[in-house]
Amino acid sequence: MLERRQIQRVVDAALDEDAPFGDLTSQTLVPATAVARAELVAREPGVLAGADVFEVAMTTLDPAVKVTLEARDGDSFDTGAVLARVEGPARVVLQAERVALNLVQRMTGIATLTRTYVEAVAGTGARVVDTRKTTPGLRALERHAVRCGGGHNHRYSLSDAVMAKDNHLAVIPDITAALRQARVDLPHTTHIEVEVDRLEQIDAVLASEAVGTIMLDNFSLDDLRAGVERIAGRALVEASGGITLDTIADVARTGVDVISVGALTHSVRALDLGLDITVS
Repeated sequence: MLERRQIQRVVDAALDEDAPFGDLTSQTLVPATAVARAELVAREPGVLAGADVFEVAMTTLDPAVKVTLEARDGDSFDTGAVLARVEGPARVVLQAERVALNLVQRMTGIATLTRTYVEAVAGTGARVVDTRKTTPGLRALERHAVRCGGGHNHRYSLSDAVMAKDNHLAVIPDITAALRQARVDLPHTTHIEVEVDRLEQIDAVLASEAVGTIMLDNFSLDDLRAGVERIAGRALVEASGGITLDTIADVARTGVDVISVGALTHSVRALDLGLDITVS
Protein backbone atom coordinates (compact mmCIF):
# COMPACT_ATOMS: atom_id res chain seq x y z
CA MET A 1 0.00 0.00 0.00
CA LEU A 2 3.03 2.31 0.37
CA GLU A 3 4.02 3.62 -3.04
CA ARG A 4 7.54 4.61 -4.09
CA ARG A 5 6.44 8.17 -4.87
CA GLN A 6 5.17 8.59 -1.30
CA ILE A 7 8.43 7.30 0.11
CA GLN A 8 10.53 9.42 -2.22
CA ARG A 9 8.66 12.63 -1.35
CA VAL A 10 9.33 12.15 2.37
CA VAL A 11 12.93 11.06 1.90
CA ASP A 12 13.78 13.96 -0.42
CA ALA A 13 12.40 16.49 2.05
CA ALA A 14 14.20 14.86 4.98
CA LEU A 15 17.56 14.69 3.21
CA ASP A 16 17.27 18.32 2.15
CA GLU A 17 16.41 19.34 5.70
CA ASP A 18 19.33 17.43 7.19
CA ALA A 19 22.02 18.50 4.72
CA PRO A 20 20.81 21.51 2.71
CA PHE A 21 24.36 22.26 1.52
CA GLY A 22 25.92 18.82 1.94
CA ASP A 23 27.48 16.97 4.88
CA LEU A 24 30.29 19.30 5.97
CA THR A 25 31.86 16.76 8.33
CA SER A 26 32.07 13.89 5.86
CA GLN A 27 33.17 16.13 2.99
CA THR A 28 35.95 17.59 5.14
CA LEU A 29 37.24 14.53 6.97
CA VAL A 30 36.31 11.38 5.03
CA PRO A 31 38.36 10.49 1.93
CA ALA A 32 36.33 10.61 -1.27
CA THR A 33 37.49 7.10 -2.13
CA ALA A 34 36.49 5.51 1.18
CA VAL A 35 33.94 2.70 1.05
CA ALA A 36 31.56 2.00 3.93
CA ARG A 37 30.00 -1.30 4.88
CA ALA A 38 27.23 -1.20 7.42
CA GLU A 39 24.62 -3.33 9.12
CA LEU A 40 21.22 -2.21 10.38
CA VAL A 41 21.13 -3.93 13.76
CA ALA A 42 18.28 -4.29 16.26
CA ARG A 43 19.15 -3.12 19.76
CA GLU A 44 15.85 -4.53 21.05
CA PRO A 45 13.15 -6.91 19.76
CA GLY A 46 10.33 -5.64 17.59
CA VAL A 47 8.33 -5.77 14.37
CA LEU A 48 9.91 -4.25 11.28
CA ALA A 49 8.28 -1.48 9.27
CA GLY A 50 9.97 0.74 6.71
CA ALA A 51 12.44 -1.62 5.04
CA ASP A 52 11.80 -0.02 1.65
CA VAL A 53 11.93 3.44 3.22
CA PHE A 54 15.35 2.65 4.68
CA GLU A 55 16.55 1.45 1.26
CA VAL A 56 15.30 4.58 -0.53
CA ALA A 57 16.86 6.85 2.09
CA MET A 58 20.24 5.13 1.77
CA THR A 59 20.32 5.06 -2.06
CA THR A 60 18.73 8.37 -3.10
CA LEU A 61 21.91 10.45 -2.88
CA ASP A 62 23.93 7.98 -4.95
CA PRO A 63 22.69 4.80 -6.67
CA ALA A 64 26.18 3.35 -6.13
CA VAL A 65 25.03 2.56 -2.59
CA LYS A 66 23.70 -1.00 -2.41
CA VAL A 67 21.23 -2.18 0.22
CA THR A 68 20.47 -5.82 0.93
CA LEU A 69 17.36 -6.31 3.04
CA GLU A 70 17.58 -9.22 5.47
CA ALA A 71 14.00 -8.80 6.77
CA ARG A 72 10.73 -7.56 5.34
CA ASP A 73 7.97 -5.37 6.73
CA GLY A 74 5.87 -7.23 9.28
CA ASP A 75 8.69 -9.58 10.30
CA SER A 76 9.35 -10.02 14.02
CA PHE A 77 12.98 -9.88 15.15
CA ASP A 78 15.07 -10.29 18.27
CA THR A 79 17.82 -8.15 19.79
CA GLY A 80 20.96 -8.38 17.67
CA ALA A 81 19.19 -9.25 14.44
CA VAL A 82 20.72 -7.82 11.26
CA LEU A 83 17.83 -6.28 9.34
CA ALA A 84 19.76 -4.86 6.36
CA ARG A 85 23.26 -4.52 4.96
CA VAL A 86 24.62 -1.43 3.21
CA GLU A 87 27.70 -0.89 1.06
CA GLY A 88 28.79 2.18 -0.86
CA PRO A 89 30.73 5.45 -0.86
CA ALA A 90 31.38 6.28 2.78
CA ARG A 91 30.51 9.94 2.46
CA VAL A 92 27.08 9.10 1.07
CA VAL A 93 26.33 6.40 3.62
CA LEU A 94 27.28 8.72 6.47
CA GLN A 95 25.17 11.56 5.10
CA ALA A 96 22.06 9.39 4.68
CA GLU A 97 22.47 7.49 7.95
CA ARG A 98 20.44 9.71 10.27
CA VAL A 99 17.49 10.19 7.93
CA ALA A 100 17.31 6.47 7.16
CA LEU A 101 17.45 5.57 10.85
CA ASN A 102 14.96 8.22 11.96
CA LEU A 103 12.34 6.96 9.53
CA VAL A 104 12.80 3.22 10.02
CA GLN A 105 13.04 3.56 13.82
CA ARG A 106 9.78 5.49 14.05
CA MET A 107 7.94 3.19 11.67
CA THR A 108 9.23 0.09 13.47
CA GLY A 109 8.18 1.56 16.80
CA ILE A 110 4.65 2.02 15.46
CA ALA A 111 4.51 -1.51 14.06
CA THR A 112 5.82 -3.00 17.29
CA LEU A 113 3.33 -1.10 19.46
CA THR A 114 0.47 -1.95 17.11
CA ARG A 115 1.31 -5.64 17.32
CA THR A 116 0.92 -5.56 21.11
CA TYR A 117 -2.54 -3.97 20.80
CA VAL A 118 -3.62 -6.46 18.14
CA GLU A 119 -2.45 -9.40 20.25
CA ALA A 120 -4.38 -8.02 23.23
CA VAL A 121 -7.72 -8.31 21.37
CA ALA A 122 -7.03 -11.64 19.67
CA GLY A 123 -10.12 -13.83 19.49
CA THR A 124 -12.63 -11.03 20.11
CA GLY A 125 -13.34 -10.05 16.52
CA ALA A 126 -12.55 -6.39 17.22
CA ARG A 127 -10.39 -4.53 14.72
CA VAL A 128 -7.63 -2.20 15.98
CA VAL A 129 -7.32 0.94 13.84
CA ASP A 130 -5.26 4.10 13.79
CA THR A 131 -6.49 7.71 13.73
CA ARG A 132 -5.57 10.97 11.98
CA LYS A 133 -3.29 11.83 14.93
CA THR A 134 -0.21 11.34 12.77
CA THR A 135 2.97 13.35 12.23
CA PRO A 136 2.29 15.98 9.54
CA GLY A 137 3.90 14.86 6.30
CA LEU A 138 4.45 11.29 7.51
CA ARG A 139 0.88 9.97 7.48
CA ALA A 140 1.39 7.51 4.62
CA LEU A 141 4.46 6.00 6.29
CA GLU A 142 2.87 5.82 9.72
CA ARG A 143 -0.34 4.22 8.44
CA HIS A 144 1.75 1.66 6.58
CA ALA A 145 3.57 0.88 9.82
CA VAL A 146 0.24 0.23 11.57
CA ARG A 147 -0.58 -2.33 8.88
CA CYS A 148 2.82 -3.95 9.35
CA GLY A 149 1.93 -4.49 13.00
CA GLY A 150 -1.34 -6.19 12.09
CA GLY A 151 -3.60 -3.19 12.64
CA HIS A 152 -5.96 -1.49 10.21
CA ASN A 153 -6.39 2.06 8.95
CA HIS A 154 -9.17 4.54 9.62
CA ARG A 155 -10.00 7.13 6.95
CA TYR A 156 -6.88 8.62 5.41
CA SER A 157 -7.99 12.24 5.32
CA LEU A 158 -10.93 14.60 5.73
CA SER A 159 -11.76 14.00 2.07
CA ASP A 160 -12.35 10.26 2.39
CA ALA A 161 -15.53 9.98 4.43
CA VAL A 162 -18.11 11.94 6.39
CA MET A 163 -17.26 11.78 10.08
CA ALA A 164 -19.30 14.03 12.34
CA LYS A 165 -17.60 14.52 15.70
CA ASP A 166 -18.65 16.40 18.82
CA ASN A 167 -17.68 19.82 17.49
CA HIS A 168 -19.71 19.20 14.34
CA LEU A 169 -22.73 18.12 16.36
CA ALA A 170 -22.47 21.28 18.45
CA VAL A 171 -23.34 23.39 15.40
CA ILE A 172 -25.86 21.04 13.71
CA PRO A 173 -29.39 21.83 14.97
CA ASP A 174 -31.02 18.59 13.78
CA ILE A 175 -28.59 15.70 13.31
CA THR A 176 -31.23 13.29 12.02
CA ALA A 177 -32.32 15.65 9.26
CA ALA A 178 -28.74 16.59 8.41
CA LEU A 179 -27.70 12.95 8.03
CA ARG A 180 -30.72 12.11 5.89
CA GLN A 181 -29.89 14.99 3.56
CA ALA A 182 -26.24 13.96 3.44
CA ARG A 183 -27.26 10.50 2.29
CA VAL A 184 -29.27 12.09 -0.54
CA ASP A 185 -26.49 14.48 -1.56
CA LEU A 186 -23.51 12.13 -1.35
CA PRO A 187 -22.54 9.29 -3.68
CA HIS A 188 -23.82 5.95 -2.44
CA THR A 189 -20.21 4.82 -1.94
CA THR A 190 -19.45 7.48 0.69
CA HIS A 191 -19.27 6.17 4.23
CA ILE A 192 -20.88 8.19 7.02
CA GLU A 193 -19.76 7.94 10.64
CA VAL A 194 -21.01 9.85 13.68
CA GLU A 195 -19.35 10.20 17.07
CA VAL A 196 -21.54 10.26 20.17
CA ASP A 197 -20.51 10.73 23.78
CA ARG A 198 -23.79 9.78 25.46
CA LEU A 199 -26.13 6.82 25.04
CA GLU A 200 -29.13 9.09 24.49
CA GLN A 201 -27.56 10.50 21.30
CA ILE A 202 -27.64 7.13 19.54
CA ASP A 203 -31.35 7.02 18.68
CA ALA A 204 -31.30 10.29 16.72
CA VAL A 205 -28.35 9.02 14.68
CA LEU A 206 -29.99 5.67 13.96
CA ALA A 207 -33.25 7.37 13.01
CA SER A 208 -31.55 8.85 9.94
CA GLU A 209 -30.96 5.37 8.47
CA ALA A 210 -27.90 6.92 6.83
CA VAL A 211 -24.99 5.98 9.06
CA GLY A 212 -22.50 3.17 8.52
CA THR A 213 -20.55 3.56 11.78
CA ILE A 214 -21.33 5.00 15.19
CA MET A 215 -18.37 5.89 17.37
CA LEU A 216 -18.87 5.60 21.11
CA ASP A 217 -16.38 8.07 22.52
CA ASN A 218 -15.06 7.77 26.08
CA PHE A 219 -17.85 5.38 27.11
CA SER A 220 -17.59 3.24 30.23
CA LEU A 221 -17.56 -0.53 29.70
CA ASP A 222 -21.17 -0.77 30.82
CA ASP A 223 -22.22 1.98 28.43
CA LEU A 224 -20.28 0.35 25.60
CA ARG A 225 -22.23 -2.85 26.15
CA ALA A 226 -25.47 -0.90 26.26
CA GLY A 227 -24.53 0.99 23.11
CA VAL A 228 -23.76 -2.21 21.22
CA GLU A 229 -27.13 -3.61 22.30
CA ARG A 230 -29.00 -0.45 21.29
CA ILE A 231 -27.35 -0.24 17.86
CA ALA A 232 -28.08 -3.94 17.36
CA GLY A 233 -26.18 -4.41 14.13
CA ARG A 234 -27.73 -1.42 12.34
CA ALA A 235 -24.26 0.15 12.08
CA LEU A 236 -20.70 -0.76 12.90
CA VAL A 237 -19.76 0.18 16.44
CA GLU A 238 -16.43 1.90 17.07
CA ALA A 239 -14.98 2.51 20.52
CA SER A 240 -12.59 5.40 20.99
CA GLY A 241 -11.06 7.67 23.61
CA GLY A 242 -8.15 7.02 25.94
CA ILE A 243 -7.93 3.30 25.23
CA THR A 244 -4.70 1.74 26.49
CA LEU A 245 -3.07 -1.68 26.54
CA ASP A 246 -4.46 -2.14 30.04
CA THR A 247 -8.06 -1.53 28.91
CA ILE A 248 -8.31 -2.61 25.28
CA ALA A 249 -9.10 -6.28 25.95
CA ASP A 250 -12.04 -5.34 28.18
CA VAL A 251 -13.25 -2.87 25.56
CA ALA A 252 -13.05 -5.52 22.84
CA ARG A 253 -15.11 -7.95 24.91
CA THR A 254 -18.05 -5.49 25.00
CA GLY A 255 -18.82 -6.50 21.42
CA VAL A 256 -17.62 -3.43 19.53
CA ASP A 257 -16.47 -3.92 15.95
CA VAL A 258 -13.65 -1.37 15.80
CA ILE A 259 -11.31 0.15 18.39
CA SER A 260 -9.44 3.30 17.36
CA VAL A 261 -6.20 4.07 19.20
CA GLY A 262 -4.51 7.41 18.65
CA ALA A 263 -1.50 6.31 20.70
CA LEU A 264 -0.39 4.01 17.88
CA THR A 265 1.03 7.08 16.13
CA HIS A 266 0.79 10.21 18.27
CA SER A 267 3.01 9.20 21.17
CA VAL A 268 4.92 6.14 20.05
CA ARG A 269 8.56 5.55 21.03
CA ALA A 270 11.01 4.98 18.18
CA LEU A 271 12.50 1.50 18.39
CA ASP A 272 16.24 1.34 19.01
CA LEU A 273 17.97 0.35 15.78
CA GLY A 274 21.58 1.14 14.98
CA LEU A 275 23.69 1.38 11.85
CA ASP A 276 27.07 -0.19 12.59
CA ILE A 277 29.55 1.15 10.02
CA THR A 278 33.06 0.10 9.07
CA VAL A 279 35.03 2.14 6.54
CA SER A 280 37.82 0.94 4.27
